[in-house]
Amino acid sequence: MPSIALLEPIQLVDLHAQYDSIRSEILAAVLAVFESSEFVLGRAVADFEATFAAWIGTQRALGVNSGTSALHLALLVAGVGPGDEVVTTPMTFIATAAAVDYCGATPVFVDVESDTLLLDPRSIEARISARTKVILPVHLHGLPADLDPMVEIATRRGLTLIEDAAQAHGAEYRGRKVGTIGHLGCFSFYPGKNLGAYGEGGAVTTDDPDHIRRISLLRDWGAERRYHHDIKAFNYRMDGVQGAVLGAKMPYIERWTQARRRLAARYDEHLTELGYRVPAAPADRRHVYHVYALRHGRRDELAHFLNERGIATGIHYPIPVHLQKAFAELGHEPGDFPIAERAANELLSLPMFPEMTVAQQDHILAALADWSAAKGAE
Repeated sequence: MPSIALLEPIQLVDLHAQYDSIRSEILAAVLAVFESSEFVLGRAVADFEATFAAWIGTQRALGVNSGTSALHLALLVAGVGPGDEVVTTPMTFIATAAAVDYCGATPVFVDVESDTLLLDPRSIEARISARTKVILPVHLHGLPADLDPMVEIATRRGLTLIEDAAQAHGAEYRGRKVGTIGHLGCFSFYPGKNLGAYGEGGAVTTDDPDHIRRISLLRDWGAERRYHHDIKAFNYRMDGVQGAVLGAKMPYIERWTQARRRLAARYDEHLTELGYRVPAAPADRRHVYHVYALRHGRRDELAHFLNERGIATGIHYPIPVHLQKAFAELGHEPGDFPIAERAANELLSLPMFPEMTVAQQDHILAALADWSAAKGAE
């Protein structure tokens, strides 16, 4: 594939390109919030919650101010507190473990599968103790974890299964959307996500009436009536503007998802021919490619080469959570979770956004072909 000269560098995620495509809808939705003065929760948030819940397939989606808050509230309604343990993955953004810590509980890590890099269900039972309350898989990069074995373990052991779906809007596991399979699902609407706000935002999805009521109270100062506070709670409410932006984007999410999947398929085809290790995508799951990350033993050199060609890259994530200084008290050392550690040294995220043009992707593929010819794909 011949290299194509481009006038502008290729971003990892081009948020402005998406805004340009729906500018009129966004401005109208935001202006309606300004006119109504419903700046916190309000109709725009309620309308978005209803639309998102219907799309995911749950009774409710409760909007909050971040994906981290969504995780925190889900853990709290699952009964997680001081001294408890939550089984999860070290191959994730630190928010997953941080939300456990907010509850006074301890994240207990399990290494990931070597192909998908997702929480390995075969290793979960060995890490369950009398203090375990929750299994918390992460649908990393937009690929669902292997959930059915986790549902079986959670049911048999009397545990709560909470899905960290922060990167997986619209992803499916055996025909079911993530966020509907566990007891609770947690989503982030950080601007770069597949469904992104213009600021922070998140949501918890669930069918459980008790969870719905508790989360409604916990996100809004524990009050069903203003100034009547039934429980100690938080200010985790979603802003009206963010609800309006997300609501304006909802009609496009499937179109954008299909565009991501087409781009990923094209990456897969050409990069496999060149010898690169492309992301796993099991046939029983719908990957939505929040991140498209190949693996390479000379990752940093390859990133530098691509950046010199005007191609932005990213690393999700360079240090597994168990080796982060913030969690040094857990006492982990290099080698404790070798699959996650190796992946952290090899993953390189390529540009991925629905508005990417064929010319832009051809430029990326040509650069990767040049590297492969000169230095090899591994």
